[in-house]
Amino acid sequence: MGSAAAHGQKIAFLGTGKIGEALLSGLLRAGKNPADVLVTARRPERATELAEKYGVGVVGNTEAAKLADTLILAVKPQDMGTLLDELAPHVGSDRLVISAAAGIPTAWFEARLAAGTPVVRVMPNTPVLVDEGMSVISGGSHATEAHLERAEEIFRSVGKALRLPESQQDAATALSGSGPAYFYFLVEAMTDAGILLGLPRHVAHDLIVQSAIGASVMLRDSGEHPVKLREAVTSPAGTTIAAIRELENHGVRAALLGALEAARDRSRELASGGK
Repeated sequence: MGSAAAHGQKIAFLGTGKIGEALLSGLLRAGKNPADVLVTARRPERATELAEKYGVGVVGNTEAAKLADTLILAVKPQDMGTLLDELAPHVGSDRLVISAAAGIPTAWFEARLAAGTPVVRVMPNTPVLVDEGMSVISGGSHATEAHLERAEEIFRSVGKALRLPESQQDAATALSGSGPAYFYFLVEAMTDAGILLGLPRHVAHDLIVQSAIGASVMLRDSGEHPVKLREAVTSPAGTTIAAIRELENHGVRAALLGALEAARDRSRELASGGK
């Protein structure tokens, strides 16, 4: 393990909603000492719940900024301005600031924090809740290799982490940030198809979900190209090719290309302050 877990550096989570709590619990499972973890929460009852559940310290935002070596900002993008106004006077340039808010560039943070403050931007997705997240990490202009490694270690406790240039964050948001929703949408449609074919909903659901899990593990572990895996299921004049012809007739491939471009464009709009 790297520096964050090994050397007792204090980590503070500012904003512990679902994603923040998932990160917190993953880090503790990976061996982080609860005594070195601080959380903030707007509601006192939420603070009490986190303290009792995880044994971490509960502090205010300014106290967190003063005490922690690494600050993980996991509030909603629209709340980030207010939070930064509160934090900025107390965050020295020797701290690492990690943002898990969609769409906000590192330059936005750098302009509001002390000169030279290292900032790392991360786009996680909701499967961090089950330790199967995909988190995309980009360093700001003052982030060193050590800072990026610290961020990677934190997010690897809840899945995979991939380092990309910040210019590719909008594309990554379209693919992995929003990605789980596309699969849920597909499973929903296939479940309806199963009902149309005469299966009970729960049976259709179980058949599809296990098929999705099996296909995902084969994609991950076999090292084979998806075309090769698909061809292995697609017998001459069989059922699968009949289905794939219909998918092509309905432009499903083109629809996916258009959908991901739309998600990328919307991510750019949000990053530039669009509503």
